[in-house]
Amino acid sequence: MQKEGSLLLSEYAAEVAATDVLGSTDFNPVLQGLYGEVGGIMSTAKKHVREKSAYPGFRLAAEEEFGDTLWYLAAICRRMQVPLEEIFTEAANHGNFKNVGAASDIATGVLAYIAIPVAPSISLDATLVRLGQAAAALLGNKPERADLVAFARAYLDATHAAKLAFSDVARGNLRKARGAFLEPQAVDLVGLDFDNTFGIEEQLPREFKIRVNQRGSGKSYLQWNGVFIGDPLTDNIADRDGYRFHDVFHFSYMAVLHWSPVIRALIKHKRKSNPSYDEEQDSGRAIVVEEGLAAWIFSKAKELNFFENQGKVSLGILKTISEFVSGYEVEKCPLKLWEKAILEGYAVFRQLKANQGGWIVGNRELRTITYMPLESENEYSPIR
Repeated sequence: MQKEGSLLLSEYAAEVAATDVLGSTDFNPVLQGLYGEVGGIMSTAKKHVREKSAYPGFRLAAEEEFGDTLWYLAAICRRMQVPLEEIFTEAANHGNFKNVGAASDIATGVLAYIAIPVAPSISLDATLVRLGQAAAALLGNKPERADLVAFARAYLDATHAAKLAFSDVARGNLRKARGAFLEPQAVDLVGLDFDNTFGIEEQLPREFKIRVNQRGSGKSYLQWNGVFIGDPLTDNIADRDGYRFHDVFHFSYMAVLHWSPVIRALIKHKRKSNPSYDEEQDSGRAIVVEEGLAAWIFSKAKELNFFENQGKVSLGILKTISEFVSGYEVEKCPLKLWEKAILEGYAVFRQLKANQGGWIVGNRELRTITYMPLESENEYSPIR
């Protein structure tokens, strides 16, 4: 999806509709959700005002909070069968805005009109107070159309005061919502094979089979094509939680996300033919990020029985992951793909832990990772 250019609100509403899994006639969850997101906007803006340049992530954080609020507003409009674009058109149809003609970037329309505020700017604090009041007015019974228009007007004023581009807010939320809730389609995975233009010696294996064996010492050993790789691992903690098998998560990232600086370094498949890739994507800092991410997710998974009998990963965890990997090639992967990598990785982890070893079998073309018992090793030859 392109970053630049206008975005029809009708297009936004249509594309985000599939991510709305709440009851189609139940207003309370979406009204409460919208109210909560407005609180998030206020919290983010407060940090911006208080910390100023010490909070450089304000813009991205604010875009996300405004985007989540827009999602809930669209959900309310959907339940009221009122077009989202009509609500915003009415919201901008008053004396504080003037319509300015612009060349349209949409093939079916030659002219677009941009609603530009003409009244003197009021403080961000004042616009946020109005936004909070407008959100509170929506709570309770089914809202009236006039209430939605009042909220949309306050929302536009707050967006303007925060110096955010509405199209960036909407596009960012659409990308996030669809990436988190919808299974990726083939078109969504285009460009998410990060090494297919490199020589085979600089690619992560397309198919692989890793033998994991725990010896009497309690240490876990890895073998690839009959060769030991990496160092023997223990849990490094008094609570025997199975972390000695955590390399499975790196292999899961490799299979499902086509990304793992850790495994690239381990098997010496770094992309050295391109110095920028070698330095920025495959070396020290990227490796530390992946190891830190795997450890952090493990701490959360431990509280959730390592995702056993769970078909989802919380949006909060997925959002934190996106912050972890910001600036690295894997940030392009939709959150749903991260969810798949985590759930499949932990399914194999639980079996490795229960059986004190086994085979990790991965397929990058299918983006899958599975488990095979050690007893089956004579029935299969290692996959290169």
